[in-house]
Order: sequence, then structure tokens, then C-alpha cells
Amino acid sequence: MIHFILNPNAGTNSPQKRARIRTVLEAIPTAKVWLTEKVNHAKELTQKAINEGATKIIAIGGDGTINEVASTLLYSHIPLGIIPMGSGNGLARHLGIPLSFEMALERALTGTLITIDSAKWNNRMFFCTAGIGFDATVAANFALRGKRGFINYIYSTFVSLITYRPVIIDELGPIFSFTVANANQFGNNAYISPESDLQDGLLEVIQINPGTTLQLVHLGISLFRKKLHLHPLVNIKTVKSLQFHAPKGIPYHLDGESLVLENDSVEITIIPNSLLVVK
Repeated sequence: MIHFILNPNAGTNSPQKRARIRTVLEAIPTAKVWLTEKVNHAKELTQKAINEGATKIIAIGGDGTINEVASTLLYSHIPLGIIPMGSGNGLARHLGIPLSFEMALERALTGTLITIDSAKWNNRMFFCTAGIGFDATVAANFALRGKRGFINYIYSTFVSLITYRPVIIDELGPIFSFTVANANQFGNNAYISPESDLQDGLLEVIQINPGTTLQLVHLGISLFRKKLHLHPLVNIKTVKSLQFHAPKGIPYHLDGESLVLENDSVEITIIPNSLLVVK
């Protein structure tokens, strides 16, 4: 049986469209629909679906919902289908999954199975990107606004620019941002690591150094033109694991979710071939 894990509050769809989506899913023979109600609820529902013998689990929501379901499916033989309904949809975009609900549903039901890598930030899994610095500040401001959508993300970016100060990593000194990428983008076609590959057993570490306002504007343009890796402020290296130290209590982001560092030591590792997904 196919199980759907649906976040009914994801994205910016109207109540009417959300109701229609649920109706379409519930009409699929031999399928079961679970609705999330709180943070981490998708993990609980995924485990229930596994216990009920699910043959495929399809996550419907943003990157946070995808992360919760994927984290629970690690090392299992149950494939993850993705129907993107979030603000960024980074993993779905990297995999080439359509953003249209109808097309994404068809892909999730009939698409090709592949195995991808996952990554671990201390004790938390991520599948797309994670990091500290400016991008984490934007994610924190975006979360505080309580409104979704690309326009609100752009607003949060400009608000962050006004007050942002570089973060100091003990091993590197001051940085504008520091991102670890498994996939090639944050979402919304913002390509933080254009050459990242979900199946190569490697992570890209993108260090962006502080620069002038003009340099940072050009950096933003490069981000959406898939040329960030060519910018003079950017250094990228490929690793299987890394450790660094940063101030406890600063924000960090993990697959779009805004979090706060609980200690000053961070260890990140790649976990190759650990998640079965529908592409």
C-alpha cells in the first residue's frame, strides 16, 4: 500500500486547492493519507506507515516535511516519493521533480527509483544543504515572519543584509556564509553548489568570504545564474567529513529549517547510498 504524508499547511496554496489535493489522494485505490499537525509529526506518521507495511511513502510538503520523512526512511527498502509544496523545494528541484501537483503525483507513483546520499550535522540528518552565516540569518528571519513564499524570502534577505555581521569560525576566521551541500541548491533555483551530485558520496563545502556591497550584489546574481563557484569571494572544496567550531547559540539552517547551535562543535559526515527515492 502507498502511504501519503501530507503537510496541509505547506506552501501558499488556497484552502480550496488544499482540499482538492486531499480529495485526489484519498481517491487513489489502496492508498492511505496521513496529515501532519506539528513539527516532527511527519517522523511519527512515517514510522506508523512503515509499521503498517507501506510499499512506498510519498511526502507532500516543503523541505522540512521531506526531511522528516526521509530521515525516518534511511536504510530502508521503502522508496520516498516527493510532491513539492514548499517555498524552496531544493531537493525536488535538484531531482528534476515537477512543481505541478498533478505532474509530481504521476512522477511519485510511476517514476524511476534511485539511491542517493544523505548527510549528518551532529545528530541531525539533512539531504539538501546546511550551514551557518548569512543564509542561516535569512532562514531565521524568514521563520520569524511566519509567511511562506518566494517574495517573503526575498524580503527576509534584504532585512538580513541591513544588520548582518560576519560569523567567526575558529578554524577560518570571519565568514559571510559557510554552507555544506549535498544537493546543488537551496531551492527556488538558488544554486549554492552547481556541481554537487547526490550520488557521488561527497559533500561540497562552500565558504563565502566577507566583501563589499557591490561584490555581494554580484554574488546574489551569480547564485541564480549557476555561476557562484566562479565568484572571487567563494571557495569550494569537496569532503567526506569535516569538523569546525563556531559560537554556541548562533542560527544555522538545515534543509531550510532554522535552528540554533546547541554547542560550539560541529561534525558533518556524508552517508553514501542511504536513501531510496523516486525521481
